Amino acid sequence: MPNPRKQIILNEILFWKQNKLLPEHYCDFLMTLYSEGTEIGNEENNAKKAVKAKEKNRNYFLNSLLFLIAMVLITLLFTFDQITLYLLIVVGIVAVLSLVGAIYFSKKQGLLAPILQIVAALLIFSLSVKISISYFPDNLNVLYSLLIANCLLWLGTGILSKLIYFIIAGSLGLIVLIGYQFFF
Repeated sequence: MPNPRKQIILNEILFWKQNKLLPEHYCDFLMTLYSEGTEIGNEENNAKKAVKAKEKNRNYFLNSLLFLIAMVLITLLFTFDQITLYLLIVVGIVAVLSLVGAIYFSKKQGLLAPILQIVAALLIFSLSVKISISYFPDNLNVLYSLLIANCLLWLGTGILSKLIYFIIAGSLGLIVLIGYQFFF
C-alpha cells in the first residue's frame, strides 16, 4: 500500500480497535474498506504508529517527567542547606514556568494543565515552608501565616477556576491549621 494517508488511517483504526474506541466489527469493516481487501500485516506495530498512540505516549512521558522534576526539586530544597538561595531561585522559576504552562495548556483540556497546576502549587508550598524555616527558624507565626496564605491561595484558585481539587485542598488545609492552632 504505497499511499501514506491510507496507512495513517489504517493505523488509527487499529488503535481504535485495540483500545475499544469502536466496536470490533466496525473497525474490521473500516479496515477492509480502506485496505481495499488486501491483507494487513503486523497489526500490533501498526497500531503503535497511530497518531493518537504517539500523542498518548508523549503526554504520559511529559506528565511523568514534570512530576519527577517537581519531586526532585522539593527533595533537594529540604535536604541541602548550603545552596539554599540558588535552589530557592530555581524552584521559584520552575514554579512560575509551571503556572505559565498551566495557563497556556488549560485551553487544550489535556491532562498537562492540571499536572502543571499541582506541580506549581506544591513548589510554591515547599518554597514558602523552606523560606519560613530558613529565615525565620524561631518564629512559628510566620510559618502559620505562610501556610494559611497557601491554603487561601489554593481555595481562591479553586473557586475562580472551578477546580474541585484545589477547593478541597485549601479547605482541608485551613481546617487543619485552624484546628491545630486552637487545640494544640
